[in-house]
Amino acid sequence: MLRCALLVTAALPLVGAVWIAVTALLARSELIAAQRDLDTLRQSGTSASVTASPSGVATASALDWLVRSAAAHAARAHRLTTGPAWYSAAMLPLLGDPARTVRGAAYAVDRLTGTVLTSLVQAMPQPAPDGRGNGMAQALEALQKHAPQIERAARTATQVRADVHALPKSTWLPAADRARAGLQQQLDRLDPVMTDASVAARILPPMLGTQGERRYFLAFQNFAEARGTGGLPGAFAVLRADHGRLSFERFGNDTEMARMKANVDLGADFDALYQSSDPTHVWVNSNISPHFPYAARIWAAAWREHTGEKVDGAIAVDPVTLSRFLRVTGPARMTDGTELTADNVVNLTEQASYARYKDVTRRKAFFVDAARAAAGPLIAAAHDSHQLPALLVAVNDAQRAGRLKIWSAHANEQRLLESRPYSGTLPDTPGPFAGLVVNNAAGSKLDYYLDRSMVWEAGECRPGGGRAVTVTVTLTNRAPASGLPDYVTLREDHPAYPTRPGDNRLLVSYYAGVGADLTGATVDGRPAMLAPGVERGHPVYTVDMELPAGSHRTLVLHLLEPHATGTPILLRQPLATPLRATLKPGRACGV
Repeated sequence: MLRCALLVTAALPLVGAVWIAVTALLARSELIAAQRDLDTLRQSGTSASVTASPSGVATASALDWLVRSAAAHAARAHRLTTGPAWYSAAMLPLLGDPARTVRGAAYAVDRLTGTVLTSLVQAMPQPAPDGRGNGMAQALEALQKHAPQIERAARTATQVRADVHALPKSTWLPAADRARAGLQQQLDRLDPVMTDASVAARILPPMLGTQGERRYFLAFQNFAEARGTGGLPGAFAVLRADHGRLSFERFGNDTEMARMKANVDLGADFDALYQSSDPTHVWVNSNISPHFPYAARIWAAAWREHTGEKVDGAIAVDPVTLSRFLRVTGPARMTDGTELTADNVVNLTEQASYARYKDVTRRKAFFVDAARAAAGPLIAAAHDSHQLPALLVAVNDAQRAGRLKIWSAHANEQRLLESRPYSGTLPDTPGPFAGLVVNNAAGSKLDYYLDRSMVWEAGECRPGGGRAVTVTVTLTNRAPASGLPDYVTLREDHPAYPTRPGDNRLLVSYYAGVGADLTGATVDGRPAMLAPGVERGHPVYTVDMELPAGSHRTLVLHLLEPHATGTPILLRQPLATPLRATLKPGRACGV
């Protein structure tokens, strides 16, 4: 009897190992099945929703089925990786790391599908069979109804992300490490989306008129001439929202606002930094700061001074945003017969129009006509319950890229908006930060041809605190030496030195982390003096740079940063060509 007991005892670890191996394979199959459902769900929520045909659209019930199926597979995977054998294996030092990783990942996916995604799908309105009606009004009603569970789902997503980050990252089983890394990447993308959804559930209904009519100043930014928030504010419109029903009341261009005066106090630091550009009185400089709420407040105050009308907020978009919208809505037709499409709207508005129209007045009218033409199908899509999901995906993509910004004149709403990227807020909290901002100083339209790259590299920790940081900025002017219209190459700055067509001039500003000091700087290897300033606690260092056609120039800054542990928050100014940024954080000081 004793011998049998000893044999059984000796065999238990082997049986446990076999049990873990078998259930791990079964759990892997369940997680793969769940992943297939989630892939189908993601595709159904984007591309399938573009078509206006009810037969080609994934309905809310179909999406609900996919989530339920994924949740069932994930729940089975979680159950398979629980029990005494898995618990004991996960407790083993080092040898148990893969078991702990697999167990934690299965539990994370179970919570993700069973709580987070289920809450999102339940909040989706059921589209009408013919797609008619007011899709936006239905969406707002659903948001209001399901706001508490969306907020709970957002908190769950944040907790699941933290739990996965805490799992062992490097074990003796590469397959477990790859699975954890893949899940972590997905959660890193999902967490901010869920936070956005939570904020939207709270503020989108009132912002779109569920508690009374709202009006918003909408600026179309022209990034052929760079400004802090993106591009020069050219065409504009006034957007009206009444219980989810959207409409545009009027359109205009910057000529109408040229004599504007905005009675707004933005603080001593703002005045000191931008006094020479006079942004509260010169419309084309109104968004010279990268902090979008400053521009929005100027626009709102200027509009009230100009018309006597008060707006409830401001929105900024650019041609890339219009391109995303047109890919959902389909082409738009301008009054002269020109077809605006997702593929040609950027080129037409930022390049081709300057060659087509020599007369400035006609060219500006073309910009307004393009905005008005795109607005028609955009409003129709917002009211179409089949197209609305894909339109909301396009809105999310635009705001994640920093190309759509929103400000509310209502303080309680703005407090919530400021925490999200689409507010265009320059954060004022300590921590590693890197911001490259260029403003066109030539009065040209050459920034369509501007390339920007930046390398942020943390150096050694300093005995007195903080660490050295080196920032290398390279700017390239791809403008051709000939063939561009005179208006594009115009030099309104009238420099005292000789220039050629295509030569550009930029005010190049670097925004460092709060409390940083500049210890030295060079331009093309030569020592340079940069003008210092402060904005929202960030030291700002600016150089006036001539950038000849076909050339590139390099600015290097050497900084002492008090808060440079970890990856810096990156300020991305949206221009024609995205910033190429390389971030090289260092290890924590004192470790």
